[in-house]
This record gives sequence, C-alpha cells and structure tokens, in this order.
Amino acid sequence: MAPQRPTQSRAFAPCHVTGIVLPETSARDPRARGSRGAGLVLRLGVTAIARLAPASRFSLRLEGPFASDLAISREVARRLAYGSRGRLAIRLEHDLPIGQGFGTSAAGALATALAVAPLVGRERPQAVEVAHLADLFGGGGLGGVAAILGGGLEVRRRAGLPPFGEIVRRGHPGALLVGTVGPPLPTPRLLADPKLLGRLRGASALFEPLLHRADPATFWDVAEEFTSRAGLCPRPLGTLLRSLRRRGARAAQAMFGTGFFARVPQGAPGRELALWIAGRGLHAARTSVDSRGARGLPSPRGHNGTA
Repeated sequence: MAPQRPTQSRAFAPCHVTGIVLPETSARDPRARGSRGAGLVLRLGVTAIARLAPASRFSLRLEGPFASDLAISREVARRLAYGSRGRLAIRLEHDLPIGQGFGTSAAGALATALAVAPLVGRERPQAVEVAHLADLFGGGGLGGVAAILGGGLEVRRRAGLPPFGEIVRRGHPGALLVGTVGPPLPTPRLLADPKLLGRLRGASALFEPLLHRADPATFWDVAEEFTSRAGLCPRPLGTLLRSLRRRGARAAQAMFGTGFFARVPQGAPGRELALWIAGRGLHAARTSVDSRGARGLPSPRGHNGTA
C-alpha cells in the first residue's frame, strides 16, 4: 500500500546577492545553462506554505502580498502538479523586496518547488530542475537556483545545476546589511540586452582570482570592481556605496537591482555605521550568510504535513 501523501508542506529557500555574474547560456541542455560567478547566500529568504485540498479537478491559487507578480513561482507549481487533482493553494512569504537583486525569483521558485513536490509525489531532484528551468526561461536570473541549493560564499566555477554545474562553497563570517535606494530594475529586459550581456562577459578576467582563492576578501575585491564594470549603478546607489566604504564597510550593488549589500565592520566602527544608516532613513536589514541552503520545514502541528 502506497504511503499517504501529506496535504500541507512548507519549505524555505534563501535569498542571494551576486558579486559577479558571467552569463553562460549557449549549452544545448538548459540544465547546463546559467552563469559562472560568485555570491552570498543569505539567512533571509522566501518561505512557501503549500496546501492541497480534495477536488475533482485541479486549481491553483497563489497567496501573499506579491501574488500577482509571481509568474515564475506559479509556473513551477503548475508544472510540478501537472496531472494532479485538488485545490492547490500556495502562500509565499518574502523577507526581502522583489526585483531588487536579492534573488527573490529563484528563492520563490525553489521554495515553491520544495513545498509542492511532496504533495504531488515528486522527488527533490525533479523539483529543483523545474525551479531552475522556470527561473531561467522566465527571466528571473542566471543560475540563482543552483546558487541557493547550499549555503555560504558560493563560487560557480561552471554554469548550470550540479552535476552539469560546479559550485565551490566557503564560509563567510560576520554581519551583513542589505537594503535598497530606488525602484526595481527590469531584470528580464536587462537579461535580454545584448550590450549588457557583452559587457558582463567582458569582465571575465575579474573572476580569475576567485578560481584560485575563494575567500571573503577576494570576493569583496571582485564584487566592488564588478559593480563599477557592470555600469548599472544609479547615482544615488553609487554615492551610498562610496559612503559605506569610507566608513569601513565592504559594499557592492546587488545584481540586478538598486539594492546593495555590505559587510559590516566589527566593534565600534560597525556600531557607528549602524547609527549613520539609521540617521539616513535607509531601508536596510541586518543579516548574515546562511550555511544550509534551501530546505523543507516542519509543518505546523495538527496538520498532515512533511518535514
């Protein structure tokens, strides 16, 4: 007798900030497409709560304040649940704003996939693959799902989902600040701009040091230089980044958005920086690097859920 499937499931996928991204989209197999590059996996992210109620036909509903903007997550759920029956409802809870370079589309896609999969009899590898393809073809990003499968400072040495892609992960101690200074940038349109893609690929020499020394200091050197090279930094964001650096932080633009991420100095300089940011009225959140990556979560007691 087949085991009973759960009717409710939860999952968390961390957000992610990109220090350098080099598009690699020419592979015949889309599982091998994405990008080389490096970034930080954050403790803040997206939580998905999925519920499947009995019904003779299939229906899908996304809930939450950003539900109308979550086409990629919707596509993930639709593809995983293909052939199923029932009323599938998914609530997505975002710790960070969407469209600001914090990898919320990849996090939402993967959290949705990991929450829906147990309800419809899909395994984790299939859920991950569906999330990667939906994010890739939906214009959400270039390899964000692969980056957040684990935690830490991640260096994508080869593009695509493992085993197509190759990712090295290292620790990154200390506190981070992430925040925004302007409206979202249109990621799908940017990723379709051949001039921008050419400019990003032209920065490949910046990536070389990380292939030989994947440590936090090298990462920040590369990320700050890539912010300048990419040519996407609005003036207010550029001014802020320079101010943060003068106050002892390492700081870079979150690709692709008007968000920023910064490594907070320890001790008195860090406290002074926090007071300066608060005095400027900036929208910033304190976080750190997540060490685990995307994962299922226990369902609330009293529900037929899954961990």
